[in-house]
Amino acid sequence: MIIRPILDLVAICAKKGIENAILSPGSRCAPLTLAFVRHPDIHSRTISDERSAAFIALGMAQQLGQPVALVCTSGSAALNYYPAIAEAYFQRVPLLILTADRPPEWIDQWDGQTIHQEEVFGKHVKKSFRFPDSFVAVEQTWHAGRIVNEAINLAKQFPAGPVHINIPLREPFYPLEGEKFEYPEHPREFTPISSYSQLTEESLKHIKNRLTDVQRLLIVPGQQRPNPRIQKLLDQLASSKNVVVVTDVISNLQSDHTLTLHDHWLGDDSQQVDLAPDLIITFGQSVISKSLKQFLRKSDASHWHIQSDGHSRDTFQHLTRILACAPIDFLAWLEEHLPIQDEGYSNKWKILEEKSKAALPAIFQASDFGEYPALHFLLEKIPAASKLHLANSMAVRYVNFLGKRDQEIICNRGTSGIDGSNSTAVGCTFTTKDPVTLVTGDMAFFYDRNAFWHNYAMPNLRIVLLNNHAGGIFRLIDGPAKQPELEEFFETRQKLNAAHLAQEFGFGYTLAKNQEELETALKNFYEPSLFPKILEIETSSSKNAEVLKLVKEKIKTAIQ
Repeated sequence: MIIRPILDLVAICAKKGIENAILSPGSRCAPLTLAFVRHPDIHSRTISDERSAAFIALGMAQQLGQPVALVCTSGSAALNYYPAIAEAYFQRVPLLILTADRPPEWIDQWDGQTIHQEEVFGKHVKKSFRFPDSFVAVEQTWHAGRIVNEAINLAKQFPAGPVHINIPLREPFYPLEGEKFEYPEHPREFTPISSYSQLTEESLKHIKNRLTDVQRLLIVPGQQRPNPRIQKLLDQLASSKNVVVVTDVISNLQSDHTLTLHDHWLGDDSQQVDLAPDLIITFGQSVISKSLKQFLRKSDASHWHIQSDGHSRDTFQHLTRILACAPIDFLAWLEEHLPIQDEGYSNKWKILEEKSKAALPAIFQASDFGEYPALHFLLEKIPAASKLHLANSMAVRYVNFLGKRDQEIICNRGTSGIDGSNSTAVGCTFTTKDPVTLVTGDMAFFYDRNAFWHNYAMPNLRIVLLNNHAGGIFRLIDGPAKQPELEEFFETRQKLNAAHLAQEFGFGYTLAKNQEELETALKNFYEPSLFPKILEIETSSSKNAEVLKLVKEKIKTAIQ
């Protein structure tokens, strides 16, 4: 039989702008699956591995800015969503998670595919709802529609995030012969009117008075999507007001007016006094640079954070004011009212930046082949129009070391795990015809190989695999690097390469073990193709650690 409130659920999704659903196979979720697949305004895809499915949905929602629906069957299937849901929660990415369940009386009764699914995602969703398990009373149908509206509204409301609806389903739930899927033409919908907090005139007056004492302003944007209007305001503040703007690669706000090579020299305590600000202003989410975070934590400056919902995030341990407004509004006000800052202060930062920028090409040209110099060369070959996905661990750190990028940078820094890098990039390919480039390490790549286990074309996907046959980052951390168990229990050495995977999935594949092979491989890497391409760069973990250490030493010498 067709469960009408399930048809209402899908119709409400379509009405409220959900155009994509990622489904995983199962029987208990059949009413949801069929309702999504047969709706004319929703594009449904099936991904067998639920962990991969959730990261693919995350990758889509990151780009679309709209919730993507996730549907799975009952039991442990839902648990496999958890890593991506946690990432979406901390990245503020909207997802609508729909988990089919057994009726409540069968939970914990040794019946098949039953676990405790209600509120299973805990604090990592904005809210968890329980769908009615029967529709005998007309109020239960009304309640079901209300839940769907509330859940989608909440997923979209600032700050966006994942919302869970657990849906107990009673048999029979397959359509009978002759039954038709008739969606309501005008499902009941209600949508809140969104509004951002705004600073009062009185607050702005106090802020303006406080700014008269500031001569060394430092602005640090955290992770966010590209925003040309914010970029323009930051450039104006840097160029006409002598404001120091320090931008990690994941801020997507790097320019010729911002500082991008700070990771090379901020860790030097001798620079701390000369570079110390009077005031730090931040907005966005996390930053990558450990040296930047340590620098800000050691500072005695006040810290103002701009966040529309007014919630506090005291990352740098000096938070003194929360500016409850949209960053673009405050930056526009600041550009108009901020006194011109100390030019000598901003010049100290600029000199270090320019010396680092001038030294890097020669340093890499003289260094041995490895991941770091290979990426320095490769990044200049990636089309500006490409979306650039970076896996966690060394991939994102290398790119952050290498300065300004023209591409949109995407990295799962909400939880900073390696578990869904491939899948997130795959989800991105489902939203764009532009090239999508994934730069990943071998541990992240092989961990998430089920990202490619589906039947959908991804001709625009390009994968750069940095394979040092180990978790190379552990050679760069003092603790594990000094332990005799390093190779077996921290690096977890492995012998895999991507050749067989590429053959299995029909991907193009090239292996580069030196600079000449890398240059040859890149000549046609971005030429159009029917299938994704993998460029595997094979290096030595120990050699990579040596090269990175040598580059750091040479940069330090160059800026002295």
